[in-house]
Amino acid sequence: MAPMNWIVRITNQIRVLWKWCISFLKRDWELADYPVSIRTQEPDPDSDFSAPRFKLNRYVASIANWHLTGGGDSKSEALINLEAKFVAAKLKRKKMGKPLPRPGAQVPIEFAPQQRIDAHAQLADDFIRRVLDLESAWISDESSLWDFHSEETNSALIDKIRQVYGVEVSDIESAKLCEILERIADQKPA
Repeated sequence: MAPMNWIVRITNQIRVLWKWCISFLKRDWELADYPVSIRTQEPDPDSDFSAPRFKLNRYVASIANWHLTGGGDSKSEALINLEAKFVAAKLKRKKMGKPLPRPGAQVPIEFAPQQRIDAHAQLADDFIRRVLDLESAWISDESSLWDFHSEETNSALIDKIRQVYGVEVSDIESAKLCEILERIADQKPA
């Protein structure tokens, strides 16, 4: 098995280099200009993520060196989903005044902002320990209760927030931690 993995890695690197070289022939790239690979994935019945709310796609299409993926029950569905995410990423980057990454180039992971979380940094640390039962966690303005459990609902964490802080947050549909922390901070006695 090891020799096959080595061959696959070398083949992928050649494709990446090839796509990078030919990317200099044009300026406006489409998904077809990027080194895309499709792989299958098998479910792990022992995983915490085997709950019905987690859908494991049979196929995953991804762009090499860029953390952009699309999943589906067929190879074509995975590619269609990847195309949709690519178009969305292209529009978002254009709106932000950022160029599209050159095909084959290494694209760093971009983390979501933390301004709203940082506004309540001490409360966030307390929340992580007392509600999420973690020593520490990196959370952003996009983090939600859904990111910290594998249950079908957020009810257990919502109940714990009510017990710990005496604040009702079940009406916060997004379940975003920044909104929850803002609600707790607003209702906390001065």
